[in-house]
Amino acid sequence: MSTLTVPPTLTTPRDDAIHLHKAFKGFGCDTAAVVNILAHRDATQRSLIQNEYRSMYHEALSKRVSSELSGDVKRAVLLWLHDPAGRDATVVRQALHSELDLRAATEVICSRTSTQIQHFKQVYHSLFGSYLEHDIEYQATGDHKKLLLAYASTPRYEGPEIDRAMVEHDAKALYKAGEKKLGTDEKTFIRIFSERSRAHLAAVDSAYHSMYGNSLKKAVKSETSGLFEFGLVTILQCAQNPAKYFAKVLRKAMKGLGTNDTTLIRVIVTRTEIDMQYIKAEYRRKHGKSLNDAVHSETSGHYRTFLLSLLGPNH
Repeated sequence: MSTLTVPPTLTTPRDDAIHLHKAFKGFGCDTAAVVNILAHRDATQRSLIQNEYRSMYHEALSKRVSSELSGDVKRAVLLWLHDPAGRDATVVRQALHSELDLRAATEVICSRTSTQIQHFKQVYHSLFGSYLEHDIEYQATGDHKKLLLAYASTPRYEGPEIDRAMVEHDAKALYKAGEKKLGTDEKTFIRIFSERSRAHLAAVDSAYHSMYGNSLKKAVKSETSGLFEFGLVTILQCAQNPAKYFAKVLRKAMKGLGTNDTTLIRVIVTRTEIDMQYIKAEYRRKHGKSLNDAVHSETSGHYRTFLLSLLGPNH
C-alpha cells in the first residue's frame, strides 16, 4: 500500500519538465518547486518526465538535480528518480562500493522477494556492468557471504500454501543445527533460510516455538553473530511481517542522539510505493505516535518537506 499522493489533475510530463527546468534556472535553485513536483509523481510519471527532460534539454534530469540540490534532499530526490528495481540496484551498489555499508546491502537483499531480487539483479547489471553476485563475492566474507549469494540466486515460491510435514522437518533440522548442538551447523540455516518461501518460514517459526518453547529468532541470535546473524534475522522478520521490520529500522535510525539520514532516506524512499501505509500503521501501534511526527521532529527544510510528502497525510 503506497502513501504517494498524486494530484487529481496532472500536468503533462512535458509541462513538468519545463517547470523543473525553470526551477533550476536563474540565481539559486527553487528547491521547493522541484520537491513539490517530484514528490507527487509515481514511478511511471517520473520516468516520462525524465525522458521529456532529456529530449528537450539534452541532459539527464538526475545530473541537473545533482548539481542544483545539495545534502540530504539531493540524496533523497536522486534515489526517488529511479523505479523500485533501479533504486534497489543503486542502494546495493553504493553499499558494496563507495560507502562499503554491508549492513545496508544485507538489509535490501534479505528483505526483498525472490521476484524483486531477480528484477533488480538485471537492472544492476545493465546500470553498472557488473554482476551482483560478483560484487558480493568480492566484498562479503564467510557465512554472511554464503547467505547473501544463496539468497540472491535461489528462486523462492511466493504463494501462501505450505506443507505442514516439511515445516516440522525444517523446525527439527534448525533445532539440531543450532540449539541442540555444540557449535552451529551454519549450512542448514543458510539452506533453509534461502530456499523457503516467506509463508513457510513464518510457519517454521511458530512450529519451532511450540516444539522447543523458544522463538527461532532467539535461537538465531544465540547461535550466530555479526552480519550473518543480521541477514538471517532480516529474512525471518520479513517473512513474518515486513512492515513491522521496517518500522523498527526507522525507529532505530531516529532514536538517540542524531539521526541516521542514510537509513531514513533508504527506507522511506524505497518503501513509499510498496507498503508504507502498513509501515506507518505498525510504527504508530508500537510507539504510540505517528511516523510523520517522528520524521518531522528529526528533519528540517526541503528535506523534511520531501520525506513528509512521500509519507502522505498524517493519520
